[in-house]
Amino acid sequence: MSASLPQKVLGPGMPGMPPQQQQQPQTHMPPGLAQPGMPPQGALREISPVYLCRIGQETVQDIVTRTMEIFQFTRATQLPNGVTQSQAAYQDRFGKLQEHLRQLTLLFRKLRLLYERCVEMTPDLQESPAELIPYVGEETTPVRVEPCSPAVIQERQEVLEKVRQKNQEMKMLMDQMRNLLWDVNAMLTMRK
Repeated sequence: MSASLPQKVLGPGMPGMPPQQQQQPQTHMPPGLAQPGMPPQGALREISPVYLCRIGQETVQDIVTRTMEIFQFTRATQLPNGVTQSQAAYQDRFGKLQEHLRQLTLLFRKLRLLYERCVEMTPDLQESPAELIPYVGEETTPVRVEPCSPAVIQERQEVLEKVRQKNQEMKMLMDQMRNLLWDVNAMLTMRK
């Protein structure tokens, strides 16, 4: 147990809590009652891998949410194409972006700690990569395919023929649209 779990910080906008739980007001509960979804205080030493995986799933959701916020923030940011902006606005945006990136880094560290802890707690469940993905050049067991019934073969042929017909129709429509666009562009060029 070399890696310690990060403590959840209870506060708005902190990385330890998923967004759904951040907006909830904190209520004081009697010591005998624990919050739903949280293990009792005595069980903190004996956290199950399933609970760690759930925390990891919430962390991944937080990472995705933060990443989407960064992309939305950068999309909304105007490029400095010769436009003079105030230095204060630039510093404010830069500070917000730096804070988002710092929070994202903390979430990735937390996820790594959770992963290492789960691997540590479940050594018997670890599979080698060879069991998951066959390597190039390795003999793979052939998959036996049972012959299809004549009705299935007939239906497949009918579907393939319909697809070929639809493809021909689509090709004709695309050619007509291409010719129409060509004519429109030629007319617009002649008007100038």
